[in-house]
Amino acid sequence: MRKVLYILGQLDDRDVDWFARIGVKRRVPAGQRLITQGQPINSLYIVIEGHLAVTVNGVGRIASIGAGEVVGEMSFVDSAPPSASVDAEEECVVLELSRRDLTAKLASDPGFMGRFYKAMALFLADRLRNSASHRGYGEDSTLATEDVLEDELDDAILDSVSQAGDRFDRLIKTLSSARLA
Repeated sequence: MRKVLYILGQLDDRDVDWFARIGVKRRVPAGQRLITQGQPINSLYIVIEGHLAVTVNGVGRIASIGAGEVVGEMSFVDSAPPSASVDAEEECVVLELSRRDLTAKLASDPGFMGRFYKAMALFLADRLRNSASHRGYGEDSTLATEDVLEDELDDAILDSVSQAGDRFDRLIKTLSSARLA
């Protein structure tokens, strides 16, 4: 599932239009490092095209992420340096949203701030839940049929997924005419 749907499902159309206006469409050549573990970053990225590898020093590759994924969100929320490195597996296109621009928007628009941080909370909760299940936490418990299974969405999020998908498609179409940085 495209994780950006968690974010775009909570935002409104004006917020997504603002992303398209203020963000920088950036080409990342194959093999180039986008984020370096332990080094502060000043942007949040939405993957538009291609695949990125996520690696952790001493562990190796832990994930591959593609279009519709978001990177840099943890460091945006807590300002700590990234806990992993992110490299382009192939030529990629990302939408770069600078910390400076996002911080200014959050400070000047309380509605956006509420929507944005709710979206981040849902996004990070899903990532933590999936990470915990992949590491075997809770293996001894049995799942009841009413429990939300991995890759399923709860009803509250499911309601916004279709609209979020439309917003992501509109964002991509808007960016298709934008020049690459």
